[in-house]
Amino acid sequence: MTRIRPFRGLRYDPERVSLDQVLVPPYDVVAPDEREAFYARDPHNAIRLELTRDVADEADTDYAEVAETLTAWQREGVLVREAAPALYGLRQRFTAPDGSEKLREGFFAELQLEDYAKRVVLPHERTMRGPKADRLKLLRATRANLSVIFLLYEDREGAVADALAGSFAGGALASGVDPAGVENTLARVDASDAVRRVCGFLSERSVVIADGHHRYETALGYRDENPGDPAARWTLAYFANAFAPGTLLLPIHRVIVKGTAPQPAAWAERLPGWSCREVPLPGPDAVPGVLAEQLAPRAGEHAFAADDGSGILRIFTRGRSDGELGVRVVHREVIEGVFGLDEAAVRDGAVAFPKDPVRAARDVREGRGAVALYLNPLEPDDVFRTTRAGEVMPQKSTLFAPKLPSGLVFRLLDAPGDA
Repeated sequence: MTRIRPFRGLRYDPERVSLDQVLVPPYDVVAPDEREAFYARDPHNAIRLELTRDVADEADTDYAEVAETLTAWQREGVLVREAAPALYGLRQRFTAPDGSEKLREGFFAELQLEDYAKRVVLPHERTMRGPKADRLKLLRATRANLSVIFLLYEDREGAVADALAGSFAGGALASGVDPAGVENTLARVDASDAVRRVCGFLSERSVVIADGHHRYETALGYRDENPGDPAARWTLAYFANAFAPGTLLLPIHRVIVKGTAPQPAAWAERLPGWSCREVPLPGPDAVPGVLAEQLAPRAGEHAFAADDGSGILRIFTRGRSDGELGVRVVHREVIEGVFGLDEAAVRDGAVAFPKDPVRAARDVREGRGAVALYLNPLEPDDVFRTTRAGEVMPQKSTLFAPKLPSGLVFRLLDAPGDA
């Protein structure tokens, strides 16, 4: 089903550039006030291939300057094109939110683009026009995939990891620590048996977009604009096993921005069938520990915790025999049922979506929200079950971690990969 192939990657020359200085977070998580710092960090920082220095310049730019920069860096030898096609394995060592050390393994490949209707590449969220129009301008100008689409596959037995093991043992092409503190190690995967096993495994399975819906749909749009261009039928993608220990699915929490905190009796009245347990909450820094003790063990149920800043955390639980996504239940029965905020209100900013529970707790205590709603993460099975049913999840349902930095490998569209 999923067709992938090796490609001739374009990479920073580690003799000329330190990856520590040039890796940058995905373009859509770089805050406007962070751009200048990345521009100043190194004259070859990958931010220069992704974003304008000033966010106000985006609307009018045609990204011709990025195209010129990309060409100049190749001419100067800062970026070097691989001589032969390969897959590129990636090992990421990082510290999880609970303090444990994790290792995620995956790989980069060219992915053949398929319309969603073919059920090969499965989305889990809806997209907006603005970001796609901006990324399409960049793709037209550069004819290069400068940031990557992050895809998940199902491999409960670890077959792909076994196929990649020899390549990782053969030594690194490059390594560097990205701005999130993740240690990234890139390895060439070009042994014919390993490539055959990896490509064959994916050919029998669908994949789910973890991150990069706008980039994928931009690539589809560019393909449709260029029906006679074979290179436009493929894009750059990173693949990770959703069921491997190092692939983290983290929750994104909710803060009610437009609304008031219900009285205790009102909670009970508006949430019939839910049980509530109250536990002390000394302050924001205590939230992660209390959630680990009180909310995490209830992952098999519909469960959430409500924090109104009063020093009491309310843990709500209900059975989960319906099989429905917990985050969808929270949106329907809590955000809409308790606070009266429908989907239109959520889109208009009535709810904020902090990834950090401590940040959510501080927002409530500092007047930037009425109530924080803390959620448990989804499971990989939730993601695959939902997407295979042709459904999308509520906005900001889950965070796939760690993020993929830009700058590890790029793909030029001027030469197809080797099938």
